[in-house]
Amino acid sequence: MTEEEANALDEEITNADITLTLGKGGIFTRQRELLDSLDRTSANYIMTLATATNKMPLQILGEMVHEKITASA
Repeated sequence: MTEEEANALDEEITNADITLTLGKGGIFTRQRELLDSLDRTSANYIMTLATATNKMPLQILGEMVHEKITASA
């Protein structure tokens, strides 16, 4: 990287808008919001399964929904 490129990158990073907007988070924010909307027992159960299986909480919820759909079909 040249001195000129480094200065341009530094300026871009320095002037970047990093303000956060509520409701526009990434996957981890959405997971947290979803878990916060559940009762404590359900959230703890999902987190325990996620930790035990090395999966994300949303994967656990998706699997539960698919199991329920399959069972009711």
